Amino acid sequence: MKNNLHIATFLTLFLSCNFYAQNKETVPYQPSKSEILERYKQALKLDDAVKNKVFKTSINARWQPDGNSFWYSNVLKDSVREYILVDATKGAKSKLFDEPKLKKALSEISGKAVSQKSLAIDSLNYDSKAKSITLKYEKNYFQVNLSDYSIKSVTSLVKDSNKYPKLNDQWARWNFFRTDSLSPNKKWSAYIKDNNVFIKPVSGGEAIQFTTDGTKEKPYGALAWSPDSNYVVGYHITLVEDLPVYYVLTSLPNTTRGKLKTNSYKQPGDPFTTYEMNLFHVANNKVVKVNTPIIDFFDAPKLDWRKGDANYFTYEKVDRGHQRFRIIEVNASTAETRSIVDEKTKTFIYESRLFTHYNKESNTVIMSSEKDGWRHLYSVDNLTGKEKQITKGEWVVRSIDSIDEHKKEIWFSASGMNNGEDPYYIHHYRIDFDGKKLVNLTPSKGNHSISFSLNKKYYIDTYSEPNVPTTIELHRTDTGAKIMELEKSDATAYLATGMSLPEPFHAKGRDGITDIWGIICRPANFDPNKKYPVIESIYAGPQDSFVPKNFMDRYTTEMQSLAQLGFIVVQMDGMGTANRSKAFHDVCWKNLKDGGFEDRILWIKALAKKYAYVDDSRVGLYGTSAGGQNALGGLLFHPEFYKAGVAACGCHDNRVDKQWWNEQWMGYPVDKNYEEQSNVTNAKNLKGDLLLIVGEADENVPPESTYRVADELIKCGKTFEFLPLPGVGHSDGGPYGRKRKRDFFVKHLLGVDAPDRNNGELTQ
Repeated sequence: MKNNLHIATFLTLFLSCNFYAQNKETVPYQPSKSEILERYKQALKLDDAVKNKVFKTSINARWQPDGNSFWYSNVLKDSVREYILVDATKGAKSKLFDEPKLKKALSEISGKAVSQKSLAIDSLNYDSKAKSITLKYEKNYFQVNLSDYSIKSVTSLVKDSNKYPKLNDQWARWNFFRTDSLSPNKKWSAYIKDNNVFIKPVSGGEAIQFTTDGTKEKPYGALAWSPDSNYVVGYHITLVEDLPVYYVLTSLPNTTRGKLKTNSYKQPGDPFTTYEMNLFHVANNKVVKVNTPIIDFFDAPKLDWRKGDANYFTYEKVDRGHQRFRIIEVNASTAETRSIVDEKTKTFIYESRLFTHYNKESNTVIMSSEKDGWRHLYSVDNLTGKEKQITKGEWVVRSIDSIDEHKKEIWFSASGMNNGEDPYYIHHYRIDFDGKKLVNLTPSKGNHSISFSLNKKYYIDTYSEPNVPTTIELHRTDTGAKIMELEKSDATAYLATGMSLPEPFHAKGRDGITDIWGIICRPANFDPNKKYPVIESIYAGPQDSFVPKNFMDRYTTEMQSLAQLGFIVVQMDGMGTANRSKAFHDVCWKNLKDGGFEDRILWIKALAKKYAYVDDSRVGLYGTSAGGQNALGGLLFHPEFYKAGVAACGCHDNRVDKQWWNEQWMGYPVDKNYEEQSNVTNAKNLKGDLLLIVGEADENVPPESTYRVADELIKCGKTFEFLPLPGVGHSDGGPYGRKRKRDFFVKHLLGVDAPDRNNGELTQ
């Protein structure tokens, strides 16, 4: 009954906050100076009032060795903590211990009275076999027998050493691959001496020098043994030292001079260290250059040797420019090669989401590809190159949790498969290698994350939506059947403060067909008869999608806080970002200035059409990093719509920013698109109001990226605000930067001078 009342209260508050009849008499919201001062004060109070108002949004289950029970703790109101024990076989939960009895035991052993408030345990572990707990209380450690609450002091807390199932460990192509110097049969040792390759018998005898042309500039290295100890694979390496970027720390304590710092930093177009593959035959001391292209992108690749025939191995090659991916097989006995997989594209292959898993028993590889327009899984026969598609449809495989070669099952997450919901919501599935027996482990509507028991017999499903509280359930893995609901969060106290939850909203994009999804944050207790300016939180980096999908997501905190000053704050994922179709993503290709702005503008206009209190004639935007690039880009390329922007540590010129990120989307070699789309090149087009923020110690995006924009704006006679931050790294400016951002939008979108903090108009 109590839960039903909570749900009813939540729905009443949610509906009252989110659905308003349109009123044609709405007028622009134009607060007075006194009103805006009061809004600042109320915003600060609300920021504080909403803290610790929602509980039970996640749990950290600590499974016991029996695989059938676990415990977890909840933090409740006033920092009260409760400890829960769950029996998965019975579908029952209970208190982990009797708190009054535990307090009594602690009081007796410590000789001190234990507070009547909730027991403040620093850390705890439970042993289901011994039916005991060990805990840290007031800097001391104790072990308690839960059958009779006998207690004794111990020297430390036994840590949970369980290895929990986790995501499949994918080899990172930036890693440097080599094996132990000792051969698998323990008879030989391969090593580098004076930049050349030597192999010597472990039992004694002279070392054999295989190469003589290795130098300091072009050494040999990255040696890797074959499983049968007959071959060593190694490389003649042409070394490239990355050039530095510089920054100055201007305000170090106890100094009178700035300190120059350097940071090795590869920019687009910079050369890579290259690797020329060679085979060293142990039996006849022969060195053979492998008939394969020099590896001029990434480091020495991981080698996968064929089970049952150690004359063959494969390695992966991503061509620079991200338009070709190959799995290349090498015949070690002949040094000849063939491509098992050779995928090409006119746009880009997203390398960091290129998944491969080599099944040793069947000599197949499970891999991902977007060749049919969506990210799906394929099985490729390493012997014949024959390919079979495993997953198919207008939806996206998001990640691969694990692959069971024995059962021939793939465990993965995907989005877009469930009709009638946000296509970004993640669900978890299991499917056979042949593409049959697809099981949806998380069918309920919402964005899901799961964690497995030690034996993977059970899993915990946590799911929610931006405006729907979190539900946490226990399920059986074999059937996906729900065993019990563990927890459900409640937003009643949060909504009682007057704060509303973000509202999901979607509208058609530039093609008139594709839905663009986002969220809306409103001021608490706002007047629907007023028209409020819009501020867009923007990040159009193509590497992902960015609109929060979970209940009480931490990324909405700043948006909701900013809204309290009298704004409608929104965020959406336009075309050019990830996790939709390949065509949706391809919009970004050599086209980062696009930023999905056509979709974003249509989305905001559709929002204003639905809600009369949304003023799409006063629109600003802010962002950090790639979002900083986008925030300025909105003013430069769409000044008819965006009137004010705050750009923090933006990568304003893709030639200045890091190589690995920019070449993925802008291509290689560096061409005219880099210059033509640069915010520096287009600074002359600035019409709106701009605040640039940069930290002087940014090692992610060189500070000079922002300074070059500032320099060009000055040369073009443009006016703008500039906030350099001493000692600050890659950041939106922190608390001070966020204050300045708020003041900027109040002035330029509401037309009111911000509080004069220097003269005490605000105490914070």
